Parts: sequence; structure tokens; C-alpha cells
Amino acid sequence: MKQYVTDNFPHFLHGADYNPEQWLHDKSVWDQDMALMKLANCNEMSVGIFSWAKLEPREGEFDFSFLDEIIEKVGANGGKIILATPSGARPRWLAEKYPEVLRVGVDGVRDHFKARHNHCYTSPVYREKVAIINRELSRRYGNNDTVIAWHLSNEYGGECRCPLCVQAFQDFLREKYHNDISQLNLAWWTTFWSKTYDRFDQIEPPGKYTEDGIHGLNLDWHRFVTRQSRDFILHETAAIREFSNKPTTINMMFEHYDMDYHAMADAIDFASWDSYPEWHNGDNAVIAAKTAFWHDLYRSLKDQPFLLMESTPSLVNWK
Repeated sequence: MKQYVTDNFPHFLHGADYNPEQWLHDKSVWDQDMALMKLANCNEMSVGIFSWAKLEPREGEFDFSFLDEIIEKVGANGGKIILATPSGARPRWLAEKYPEVLRVGVDGVRDHFKARHNHCYTSPVYREKVAIINRELSRRYGNNDTVIAWHLSNEYGGECRCPLCVQAFQDFLREKYHNDISQLNLAWWTTFWSKTYDRFDQIEPPGKYTEDGIHGLNLDWHRFVTRQSRDFILHETAAIREFSNKPTTINMMFEHYDMDYHAMADAIDFASWDSYPEWHNGDNAVIAAKTAFWHDLYRSLKDQPFLLMESTPSLVNWK
């Protein structure tokens, strides 16, 4: 059984998500961070998760100066870096120039630029732009001794119902049901309430104003979302692998049933997850049992040790 993320650093990893770009206006904070890192006996920092707007402030213009500095600083203080790809939060210029990268929600309306996790995993443009930034990160840091692993995106999840995803979903169903709409109708039992389909191009993803009462449709939609997300992981990894063979992970989530993590496990080298139990907000015994279950599940994905990528001893702000 593999015991460590990398044999080049055979230690229990103890660290945190670290967003030093938020303090570019006052870099003295970085030196305080290093001192606190040592006091807390931290030996690892996860960096770059939401840094795309700083790393590529304008299309094709890259600025890695803050990453250069912080990776050197962490390394000089005895720490290691798990370096993230920034696809979980795209920069504003990308959304404005290429609106196809923004998701269409359950109501059929395309999102504006907002928040994070607002990208279409099917969009060729988004895949191209992610591959470019990932490739540049790998080229620059792929063999840096301080960097020990890659953190792909952040909490893969969510769905998109744009025309690109609708077409991809229909193609997924054509393949699964051997281009025979009668097989799909039988499997989904669409004679109930006269829901029979005549052609694959009639099928829409379940949504607020579309069919959502066919169990087979809902289940195959989740299978499709899993497949598209897994394929996006492989797409991100391919760009990384051009210059780096260091292990990869994705941070998974608590009680997340929208995707099949078991089907995605072979696309990463080690598992990690984000645990935010709501202590003192209900039955603590039930909360403890659920949390222990998810620890067990994430260990089982690769049958090897895993990372607790995110947690908190208190409550996060959105609680």
C-alpha cells in the first residue's frame, strides 16, 4: 500500500489552504504567515486554487511572480507546496470574451459572471483555456522540488444545461442505448403518462421547466455529469503531464451525491476531501457517524491513505 503522497517527502502532511495573493498589497503578512506556519508545525501549503485572475490578468499575458516568490518562501521555511490548477474560478475577461464558458442553470438561463464553479465542462473554449494555464504552470513548476503534488481545480461539481451539454448528453444516450430509441423508452418506462420519446434529439436534461419525473432520465443525467466531469479531470491532467509526473488529486465533498466519485477515482493518483461537520447543530452522534463514514469512503476509493484537504476547528463563514 502506498503510504505517502510522494516518496520524495515521506511525512505526514500537515498544512492548510493558503491564498497569499490576497495580501499582495502588504507582503509583510507573508513573513508573519511563515512564522505562524512554523509555530503550528505545518509542513505543507495548498496554493493557487483561485489565482487565475492574478496568474493571467489578460488573455495570454502571464504573471507568475507571486507564485515564484511564495513557493521559494515556503520552501526556504521547510515547507512543501501542493499546487492547484485554477479552473474552479475563471477570470472575468474569460467570461466576457467567451460567454459560452458560463453555465446554463436548471431554469435554462445562462449565468452571469459570478462566484466560482460557474463553468461549462463541455465547452471547447473553456477546455482550451484551462489547458493553456495548466500547461504553463506545469512547465514552470512541474519539476520544482518544493512542489510535491497537483490539486486539480476545486470541488468538482455542478451541472450545465447549455446547448453544448444538451448535445453531449444526447450523444451519451445514443451511445449507451445503441442508437435505438426503443431501448431507451423501455429502460426509462416512458409509456407511463405518455412520455415516450421518438428521437434522441427530443431529450432534454431534467430541469425546472423540462421533464424531471422520469427516474431513468434523472439517473442517466447524473451518470452523464459524472462522465463529463471525469473527462474534464483527464483533460486537466493531460496538460499537467506534458511537463510533470507528480501525483494529482481532486478535493471531494461531504454527502455529495450528484456525481459518482468511485467512477472518477481512477482519474487521480490519491483521494482527498473537504470535511465541515456541523458540530452542536443537531445530534452530535449522528454527525460523528456520518463524518466517519465519509472518511472510510474516501480511503476506499484508492484503497490507500487519503488527505483531508479542507476542514476547520470551528464554523466556516457560510454556516
